[in-house]
Amino acid sequence: MEEQRMIRLSKRMSKALRHQPERVGLTLDPAGWVPVADLLNALGISAAELHEVVAQNDKKRFTIDGDRIRANQGHSVEVALGLPTAVPPDQLFHGTVAQYLDDIMRDGLRPMSRHDVHLSPDVETARRVGARRGRPLILTVDAKAMHENGHEFQLSANGVWLTQHVPARYLYPYTPS
Repeated sequence: MEEQRMIRLSKRMSKALRHQPERVGLTLDPAGWVPVADLLNALGISAAELHEVVAQNDKKRFTIDGDRIRANQGHSVEVALGLPTAVPPDQLFHGTVAQYLDDIMRDGLRPMSRHDVHLSPDVETARRVGARRGRPLILTVDAKAMHENGHEFQLSANGVWLTQHVPARYLYPYTPS
């Protein structure tokens, strides 16, 4: 499949599975799953196209489990992903841009319209996330201290770390070692 078509289809799938399922006639179950057949019908795509997007998506946004599919995280609609809590690595990373930095350093990282704050396990992933909105700035999250102070983390199926809020005291600019 042509790369631009794959990107467009991935965005349509994200909208249907994370943000506006009702616009294409879908109803997510409480954990965010829908039958694969329903998604295929709603988007007018083939099973081969769906499987190619799921397999090739660089962020591994979707999971297929038997005859059902869901987005791994990033929902703005109410879902309970049922992810267990996990002990994070000592540091995690967050990519952003300069225009948000003052607010972040004052208020910390908040989920905004999503259910959770998304954190990356490595600098390069955080850089790609931040670059979607311009020249990226990378913040280091002291996940070890957060965990020790009672903050809970979950790990999504595609390696994105999730937490409710990252207070500013756990954030500092990334500096390469």
